[in-house]
Amino acid sequence: MTAQPDNNRDDLAALVKQQLTHLGEDPSREGLVRTPERVAKSFEFLTSGYRTDVQSLINGAIFEEDCSEMVLVRDIEIYSLCEHHMLPFFGRAHVAYIPNGRIIGLSKIPRIVDAFARRLQVQERLTQQVAEALNDALEPRGVAVVIEARHLCMMMRGVEKQNSSATTSAMLGIFREDPKTRTEFLELSRRP
Repeated sequence: MTAQPDNNRDDLAALVKQQLTHLGEDPSREGLVRTPERVAKSFEFLTSGYRTDVQSLINGAIFEEDCSEMVLVRDIEIYSLCEHHMLPFFGRAHVAYIPNGRIIGLSKIPRIVDAFARRLQVQERLTQQVAEALNDALEPRGVAVVIEARHLCMMMRGVEKQNSSATTSAMLGIFREDPKTRTEFLELSRRP
C-alpha cells in the first residue's frame, strides 16, 4: 500500500496538534506553534520512498559491460522508521551483485536503499526489497544485501537495550547457492 501524495500536509499537521493536546501540551505555546507543520514536513521527507518509483530513479543508468566480478557498495547509511512504533532505526547497508553482462551506476545503489528505507518499515522487509529491486533491474548472477541497524524502539522504550543491534541479510542467486561467494561478500563487507 502506498501513501497519498504531499497534499495531506495540513491534515497531518492537524493530527499532530491534537496529539500535543492529548499529551497535555499547549499547541499555542511559543515553542510549539510551528511544531505541527514541522512534523508534517518531516514525515513527508521520512516517508518519501512511497512516492519514489525505482525504475525512474534508476533512470537508464544500466550499462552493458563484460564484467563478472563482485561489485560491492559498503557502509551505505540508512535511516528509516519502524512501522510498529514509528520510531527511527538507523545503521548501514552493504549491497553487492555479480554482473551478468550489465552493471548499474554506483550512485544508484544507495538511492535504491533510500527509496525503500524512507517508508514505514521492518528491517527484514527492507533488506529483501533492496535485494529484489537490484535483482529485477539487472538480472545479475546474484545479489547480496546485509543491513546492520540500531532500533530506537528497542533502545528508548520496551526492553531498553541501548547497545543492541539487528543484522539481516538477503542472498539471491549465486550468493545463496555458492558458499564461497557468500563468504567472500561477508568478509569484504566486514573489512574496516
